[in-house]
Amino acid sequence: MRTISVCVGSSCHLMGAYEVINEIKRLLNENNLKDQVELKACFCLGECQSGVSLSLDGAIYTSLTKENIGDFFNKYILKE
Repeated sequence: MRTISVCVGSSCHLMGAYEVINEIKRLLNENNLKDQVELKACFCLGECQSGVSLSLDGAIYTSLTKENIGDFFNKYILKE
């Protein structure tokens, strides 16, 4: 099972972390991947200056938004 951990620390929270989480949930449901990808909230991935951050299977990605998370999802979740 793959794991996505979205930072919900102060900076990421203010930059839309929960909007990103909700969009990921929607995409997981839409693509029937709820049982294959675990989605979690976490605190501080150390990239506070770079917008919403997430960890996917240990790799950190930054500057995520509700608007661009679909591209991320297509590139890193659907194509792997």
